[in-house]
Amino acid sequence: QELRPKSLDIKQEELGDMVEKEMASTSEAIEDAVRRIEEMMSQARNESSGVKLEVNERILNSCTDLMKAIRLLVMTSTNLQKEIVESGRGAATTQEFYAKNSRWTEGLISASKAVGWGATQLVEAADRVVLHTGKYEELIVCSHEIAASTAQLVAASKVKAEKSSRNLGRLQECSRNVNEMAANVVASTKSGQEQIEEKDTMDFSGMSLIKLKKEEMETQVKVLELEKRLEGERVRLGELRKQHYALAGAYDAVEDGEAKPAPAPRRGILKKPPLAQKP
Repeated sequence: QELRPKSLDIKQEELGDMVEKEMASTSEAIEDAVRRIEEMMSQARNESSGVKLEVNERILNSCTDLMKAIRLLVMTSTNLQKEIVESGRGAATTQEFYAKNSRWTEGLISASKAVGWGATQLVEAADRVVLHTGKYEELIVCSHEIAASTAQLVAASKVKAEKSSRNLGRLQECSRNVNEMAANVVASTKSGQEQIEEKDTMDFSGMSLIKLKKEEMETQVKVLELEKRLEGERVRLGELRKQHYALAGAYDAVEDGEAKPAPAPRRGILKKPPLAQKP
């Protein structure tokens, strides 16, 4: 019991209420995200023009389409969960069914929270991009995170669903649609970034031989610095993922009040991630 995840330290009879609250909270977060995007669209039309307005509208429209796809996925997932409970509880109450299947219920709660959090993060990243205080890369990462969290929700819902369930088929179709809309956000963000960011003219015709040599050496220094920084960030990413998998393994080991901690990773066999090929 001491090894159970503290975030899920709730009484089993409360699990059913938690599922409904989290799904309602997720739906509310998505509705709020759609409203905020509409407000950003109006603000962008008033405060920008030309290429900037075109880029902002394209990005915000793709974000709106993604939010609508997530909203439909959450609604379909809720219908599937109701179908699962009705077909599996027998003479038991809904609360008793959730309590009996506590690990499955906890998985639904966790997945729902992840979807709502991802939607909120995407809107905040879009807001910063429109205001030119954020990075386009944040939008791309948030889109990937949303695709991952919706896949988690589908997997959690699919565990106890009948293979012939129409709601399951609809949920899988909604998941594919979310992935497509997330890819559209990434594409519109990348194209917008290319349009907005200023490009150097690369005109060196007026430089002297000494000036050219100095610029060349300074550029070489920057390249080496960036390569070293890239290697360090890749090592850091590997360590973060390793810790994430270790924690996830420990959570998955929790069953029937007992826990089997995940084995600690062996440091002796860790390898540095390969460096990207130089152009």
